[in-house]
Amino acid sequence: MTIEQDKRMKLQSWTDITMPPPLHEAEALRYMDRVEQTKDELEPDLRSRLYALIAYYRMQRSTMELDDLASEFVAKAKQNGEQDAIVTHLDELVDISRHLQLIQNEQFRELMIHGSDHQSVKRKKVEQIIQKVETLEENWSTHATTYPSVRMSSTTSLLQKGQEALDGLVRELEPFQANEMNGVNHISESNVNEWLRQLDALVLDLRQMLPNSLTKDGEHDALTQLDDMVGLDEIKSYIHRYYQYLKYQQKRKNLGFHMSDEPELHMIISGNPGTGKTTIARLLANIYYELGLLDTKEVIEVNRSHLVGSYVGQSEENTMNYVQQAIGGVLFIDEAYSLKREGQTGNDYGQAVIDTLVSAMTSKEYGDKFAVIMAGYPEEMRQFLWSNPGLRSRFPEQNHITLPNYTMDELIYIGEMTALENDYFFTYEALARLESAIDKRKVDESFGNARSVKNIVLQTIFHKGAHASYHNEVNWLDYMRLESEHFSEVLDGEKDNVAPLEELEALIGLQPVKEEVKKLSSFVRMQQDRREQGLPTVPIQLHAVFSGNPGTGKTTVAHIYAGVLKECGLLKRGHVVVASRSDLVAGYVGQTAMKTKKKIRESLGGVLFIDEAYSLFQSGGNDFGKEAVDTLVDEMTKHNENLVVILAGYKQEMRQLIQSNPGLSSRFKKFFHFPDYEAEELVDMTTYQAQQYKYHLSEYALSFLEEQYREHTTEGNGRFVSNLVDEAVQYQALRIDNGDGEDPFELAKDDVEKAWQAVKGREI
Repeated sequence: MTIEQDKRMKLQSWTDITMPPPLHEAEALRYMDRVEQTKDELEPDLRSRLYALIAYYRMQRSTMELDDLASEFVAKAKQNGEQDAIVTHLDELVDISRHLQLIQNEQFRELMIHGSDHQSVKRKKVEQIIQKVETLEENWSTHATTYPSVRMSSTTSLLQKGQEALDGLVRELEPFQANEMNGVNHISESNVNEWLRQLDALVLDLRQMLPNSLTKDGEHDALTQLDDMVGLDEIKSYIHRYYQYLKYQQKRKNLGFHMSDEPELHMIISGNPGTGKTTIARLLANIYYELGLLDTKEVIEVNRSHLVGSYVGQSEENTMNYVQQAIGGVLFIDEAYSLKREGQTGNDYGQAVIDTLVSAMTSKEYGDKFAVIMAGYPEEMRQFLWSNPGLRSRFPEQNHITLPNYTMDELIYIGEMTALENDYFFTYEALARLESAIDKRKVDESFGNARSVKNIVLQTIFHKGAHASYHNEVNWLDYMRLESEHFSEVLDGEKDNVAPLEELEALIGLQPVKEEVKKLSSFVRMQQDRREQGLPTVPIQLHAVFSGNPGTGKTTVAHIYAGVLKECGLLKRGHVVVASRSDLVAGYVGQTAMKTKKKIRESLGGVLFIDEAYSLFQSGGNDFGKEAVDTLVDEMTKHNENLVVILAGYKQEMRQLIQSNPGLSSRFKKFFHFPDYEAEELVDMTTYQAQQYKYHLSEYALSFLEEQYREHTTEGNGRFVSNLVDEAVQYQALRIDNGDGEDPFELAKDDVEKAWQAVKGREI
């Protein structure tokens, strides 16, 4: 069975509007779009069902605030299948919803006349009733003329009752309209109130005629809202069990049983950005309120900036102000770990907030009268709690929730729902581009999950609307369709002008390194092709050791290497983070791992280039370099292909480093040796460097350099060349300023000779 046949069968099987819809809204829109684009001769009854389905979803999303498009879709459905039971029922629901919209916001009971009302109050109420009746009469009759429909007898009966109530009120209010001063005394209060009751009851009766899926009256209970969230299956299961536990303890308490250790309401919610931490906190507040454990479901949301003051005593005052606001409800502290900063000094008052909060949570005055929910990144929250024993004791282990990242399927669903909420849908090709855009940003813990996906969708919508070429829409589908081309700014905004391999080839010398990189590039591409064809692939070893003397181009090639891997699709960002020992190793216990992980997090999706990596192993019992290496090895395993590490340094020292650690030797299989440059290559580099500043070397200067490079070794290779040109330019400026020479673009032999002596002199 083809996909199209499956859709047709599902539409044909949808015989009752109370049944679950056969297709998702976005799928129905894509199907309709394909039918319109290909001019497919879809059977009238199926086309009718498709329009009815799209109208149904639109009514459901708008919570029965009927709009012109929904009415238009129902009309189109009637054109193609007027006798269809689904269409007939939907047409009736549209009619009911229109009448409901006319009267549902009127508060008739508030206008009922009471015997105790003062004469002026009665007159004012009667005037308001007359005004409402006149408006309803006009709208009701206009609506009946403009939107005639086929209704079932039960609906017709209800609407007739509504008309009778309006007619009855008109009759009862005639004495007042004839004599406004004394007419109010001749009105039957009981009759007026009875007609008002009937109109008020009509609202409920009309709502009962609508399927539950369309009315969405009021707010769902907290557990239902939780179940409606995307993904989070384990969290949903836990909160359901937590709810039953709290409910059970509440029932025992009502029966007279007591617990010396009351269940704690304080909660830790950890997770990466956009995983729903704030939403879960609000749902927990609703649960506590529904169970009677708290007096209100209000959530006071704060972060470090709200709590930490700038002078002694202000932090304590701020904290207590927010605690008092949260009494009876929940105090939600986002990014709570920021209260305790690494290397915190005496001028940082975050600890004062923590101490004040713990005191309030345990005090007789405030304890058990509010709940504290803290949220933040998982790792940072663990470190934060372990550094504060007093705070940790208030949050039992069973009250720690870790929200997982959304899966790709869940993120795509969130993207589709975001588009639908804004009246857009993705074509099949655009869905693939959406996945690519998500994957491109899904690199590290900073990825915003649902938040990032929403931003991608809104950026795509902006791109469609901001270009004049998209304004010549023909039909309603054109205004809703998001196509693959609309992702161009999201996906293609970071294209490089020069291909990485072309950039590599343009480098002077380094022939062995060039061959190795080209070989690796070809190998990676071949394995990617085999993977796409479903063939077995050879594991790709991407971590590398760059050995060689300073100035041989290791850092430059690292950037090109990252570009090659990004172009092959193995790296999402393709950036390079350069680090040294000081960026990874701290001076005291426990901080080296955190520093190393922080630098790795910066590198995810790209390359971490550790220069002089052998310096991580230094002699001495208090050195924490080994901790950095161990952390690095663990993180390389954890992040797999999302991180490439390049270790760089002198050849002999790097070999000793790799051999000294089994974890390193098993992960670094690619070795690139960068030889010192030959004399001719150094001359070419000097000429190239000068040309970058629009200078050229004289014939005598070139002869001098060729001789010097052949007869002397240089320290620093490329760095030596760069320093040499900088010095030569300065000597040339001094020479011309003294009146010796006129060509401001030529570097003479004298300039180069003096520069050589200056730079070589520094090597002594």
